[in-house]
Amino acid sequence: MRTAGQLAEAGRTYDDDSTPLARAAEQSVLARSGHLHRDRPAARPDATRVFVVANQKGGVGKTTTTVNVAVALAQLGQRVLVIDLDPQGNASTALGVDHHRGVPSTYDMLVDGEPLADVMSESDEIAGLWVVPATIDLAGAEIELVSMVARETRLQTALVGHPWIGSAADVGDERFDYVLIDCPPSLGLLTLNALVAGREMFIPIQAEYYALEGLGQLLETVEMVRKHLNQRLVVTTILLTMYDARTRLAAGVASEVREHFGSEVLKTAIPRSVRVSEAPSYGQTVMTYDPASAGALSYLEAAREIATMGAPQ
Repeated sequence: MRTAGQLAEAGRTYDDDSTPLARAAEQSVLARSGHLHRDRPAARPDATRVFVVANQKGGVGKTTTTVNVAVALAQLGQRVLVIDLDPQGNASTALGVDHHRGVPSTYDMLVDGEPLADVMSESDEIAGLWVVPATIDLAGAEIELVSMVARETRLQTALVGHPWIGSAADVGDERFDYVLIDCPPSLGLLTLNALVAGREMFIPIQAEYYALEGLGQLLETVEMVRKHLNQRLVVTTILLTMYDARTRLAAGVASEVREHFGSEVLKTAIPRSVRVSEAPSYGQTVMTYDPASAGALSYLEAAREIATMGAPQ
C-alpha cells in the first residue's frame, strides 16, 4: 500500500499503461487525503476573470455548477468571489453562509449602493473563497431597480470599485482571480446586471433535448447585450451537466453541442450523481461533502480546464 505522498507523486504523472479504472481509484484516494488539490495548484490568471453563470432554462445545474466550480478553483489555489444574484439564495445555502433577512447582501449592494467590500464575507470552511449572499429581499429588487438611474450597470459599478478586482500589475497578489455570478433562471434586471458586469459567459447545459432550445434563446439574449450594453461579453465556457453516458440521448446532445461550439465546450462532463444533489442539504458543496465522488472529481477537472484555457483577449 503506497503512502499519500507516493500517491500524490503518481497523481502528477500517471503511467501511460494505467487503466482508466486505476486512475480513477488513485484520484479518489488522493482526493480523500487532500493531495489532489494541494500538489497540483493551478496558475493564477494575470487579471480577475468575471464569469456570468446563466441559463434561462431552470433545472440545468446552474447554481450547483457555480458553487462547485468556485470551491474547486479555491482548492486549486485561486482567490474566488461568488456573487449570489438568485433571490432563492441556493448558492448561499450550498456555501454555508448566512442569508437571512438583515444580513448584508446583494440587495444592499444593488439597491442601496453599498460597496462590495461591505457585503461580502470570507468562507469559514474554504480558504480563498468569499461570498456575497442573496436574501429574500432580492425578490423585490427587480421592481425597485426599474426607476433607478443606470439600473443595468449597478453591479458593474460595484465590481469596478472593489480594490481586489483588476490586474496583477494594478492590484497585486490580493486580487481576486475569479468572480462567479450566479444568476436567476430568467431574464430580468438582475441577470441583465450580471451580463453587463461580466466578461465571460459560463453556460451549464443539461444533456437533454430541451436544453438545446433554451440555449438558442440564451445566445440571442447574449448577442442583444453585446450589441447594446457590453461589447466585451463573450461565451467562453459551456459545461455539460447531469450527463448519463448510458443513454443515446445524452451522447447525441453532447455530440451536437460539441460540434456546434467546439473548444468552448469543456472536455469534462458532470455525471448524474446522488452525492451532488445531497450536498446542499448539509450546507455544503459536493467538493467538501464527498471529495472522492465522481461528481466532485469531475467538477475539479472542469475547474482545472477553466484555469488552463486562459481569459479571452
